[in-house]
Amino acid sequence: MAFELTSSPAHQLASSPAYQLTSSPAHQLTSSRAMIRIGFGFDTHAMESDHNFRLGGIDIPHSKGPVGHSDADVLIHAIIDALLGAAGLRDIGKQFPDTDPALKDIDSRILLNKTMQLIRERGFSVGNIDTTIVLQYPKISHLIPEMISELTKAMDLEAGQLSIKAKTSEKLGFIGRGEGISAYAVVLLQKV
Repeated sequence: MAFELTSSPAHQLASSPAYQLTSSPAHQLTSSRAMIRIGFGFDTHAMESDHNFRLGGIDIPHSKGPVGHSDADVLIHAIIDALLGAAGLRDIGKQFPDTDPALKDIDSRILLNKTMQLIRERGFSVGNIDTTIVLQYPKISHLIPEMISELTKAMDLEAGQLSIKAKTSEKLGFIGRGEGISAYAVVLLQKV
């Protein structure tokens, strides 16, 4: 179910002529005022020896790296999925399929830039992005400011619009054994 929200008090909803509940297939609550959309993204990759480790648009020194068709930057991929989902454009696999040889080993910042173009063409701007990386090792919290700088530059955002957190899995599961990495992202889009 999709809703369009405004900053007006909830008690004004029923009496305001600016709102109308439609019975469209999407059951959307429409408004002549500003609309926000929320998207959620997730990505995970196996970690193997002899692979470069790119995360948040920067290279991470480590003996292992994520395996993927592109550069396997799980943070950027999760952000892309959240952006596309919020805009109703499905997911990264639909927009940038791993069957496309032109995307082999592509820098995910290029995909992020193309995604931002799609978002802006649909009339949206980013309110904020909140992300979490789950990785047992190496420790990366000291690299977060550099990731924020790199990604906000790639998306043309202010540093305060992007939050990156790093967590371990407390040595549980495939991430805890150093076999993989995951990232989650939540995005708020605003209709401009």
